[in-house]
Amino acid sequence: MAEAASGAGSTSLEGEHGKRPPPEGEPAAPASGVLDRVAGAWGLFGKRLLQAGRYLVSHKAWMKTVPTENCDVLMTFPDTTDDHTLLWLLNHIRVGIPELIVQVRHHRHTRAYAFFVTATYESLLRGADELGLRKAVKAEFGGGTRGFSCEEDFIYENVESELRFFTSQERQSIIRFWLQNLRAKQGEALHNVRFLEDQPIIPELAARGIIQQVFPVHEQRILNRLMKSWVQAVCENQPLDDICDYFGVKIAMYFAWLGFYTSAMVYPAVFGSVLYTFTEVDQTSRDVSCVVFALFNVIWSTLFLEEWKRRGAELAYKWGTLDSPGEAVEEPRPQFRGVRRISPVTRAEEFYYPPWKRLLFQLLVSLPLCLACLVCVFLLMLGCFQLQELVLSVKGLPRLARFLPKVMLALLVSVSAEGYKKLAIWLNDMENYRLESAYEKHLIIKVVLFQFVNSYLSLFYIGFYLKDMERLKELLLVLSLSQSLERQLRAVLVPLAALRFRLLLLSLRGLLLAARAKVRAGGEPAGPRRGGQRAEGACAEGGVWGGGPQARGGMETRW
Repeated sequence: MAEAASGAGSTSLEGEHGKRPPPEGEPAAPASGVLDRVAGAWGLFGKRLLQAGRYLVSHKAWMKTVPTENCDVLMTFPDTTDDHTLLWLLNHIRVGIPELIVQVRHHRHTRAYAFFVTATYESLLRGADELGLRKAVKAEFGGGTRGFSCEEDFIYENVESELRFFTSQERQSIIRFWLQNLRAKQGEALHNVRFLEDQPIIPELAARGIIQQVFPVHEQRILNRLMKSWVQAVCENQPLDDICDYFGVKIAMYFAWLGFYTSAMVYPAVFGSVLYTFTEVDQTSRDVSCVVFALFNVIWSTLFLEEWKRRGAELAYKWGTLDSPGEAVEEPRPQFRGVRRISPVTRAEEFYYPPWKRLLFQLLVSLPLCLACLVCVFLLMLGCFQLQELVLSVKGLPRLARFLPKVMLALLVSVSAEGYKKLAIWLNDMENYRLESAYEKHLIIKVVLFQFVNSYLSLFYIGFYLKDMERLKELLLVLSLSQSLERQLRAVLVPLAALRFRLLLLSLRGLLLAARAKVRAGGEPAGPRRGGQRAEGACAEGGVWGGGPQARGGMETRW
């Protein structure tokens, strides 16, 4: 890849120092001249350090977006990725998925390569047919939604408009479906990665770190519109249709449920506040109020569930997911592995994984590991309680010290939840479910079971076994505050701090590259680099992503 980079990376020394270094064959400069150049270079480097403010730009300048045309999905690679890996994967994408258009780019600051992936409108139509994407039907053909078919494409709304028919989320879903179904042939290998026959290539390379990330590209125009109509809006209904078009049905359904639940919580909050206001201080009045509020919650929860069923079905019908395909027609997961056989039902070739193997793994591995994790949670809880008893037995400690074991328990709850989630994903992968719906169902069972025990075991232990209401109140307060703080840190502050730190590293790298170029300019002749090394700063003008290699062994790429 140095062929394309060498021309852009070479710099002329004329105009910087006013003269060129001596050509080959002439005697080198005397030692004093070398020392003068070194001193001058160091002075220049020190000057650059003093002017670092020019390079350590703000995060707003780094994050200033430049529209990238013809890109739906971005696939990035580590900066240590060699040419053979890029060529191998690019060739497999071109041969296995000819519908895709791949642009190879090189990042000026991170020195990482990336594939900018998109597809033509005609290819996306074929992909929608292959994926069974549900689209709205014109009123004169019955209305509603149905799976897209290229043979009857004229019946769908806006099919004549390339810009209006597919949303960005639908385009990206089709491309993701193609990429995940790119499979290897028998005996194929990439370096030390040996693929099984028909094994998905992209997920395996991503799991091994050869592919850094595969993610969809945002559209800033739509994000700005959602920011005004959704994030910054006050006391207005959520733009659920816009959320569905941009993020997909699952995300939109989640926020629809969240908004419905938040609105429904107003009723018990108002009723409980009024009941608390008019409750007397005597114990009998409090008991009566508790019974009344409990009966109200039973009625409210029943009505809430029934209303949400109606609302969820309405949204599912509107978004075309009410009649989801059954297991018989659902496509297998790309990560599903097994032996080839002829299906006794469809008489077509398919992968088969014996159910007894999955059951054996569940009984001998999944179940013991899950039970061991639950036992560890129980033992950690008892250890925190013993530590609290020890702290309370010590005289003279400040009042805040009694909360330290509870804070430690809250931290252990968060850390163990993250560790168990990774374990649950690994167990689910090893159980090798054929359908995505079955995979998600068993993953939810594992995660919810552990989260329930992990979060509420200590509360049940104190409330029903120790029967210590004061300790229960304190622990409930600490757990609520710590989990809320932990969610805020994880969702907002930690990503923001990581982004700022990465941008700072990019700024420092740019500063060091500029200083290194100045030092090299004082002692090296100008010209192209040798030996197949990558040139620094090889980038197209006007952007941080530069053009990729021009020589690709005869393979055509778009720049």
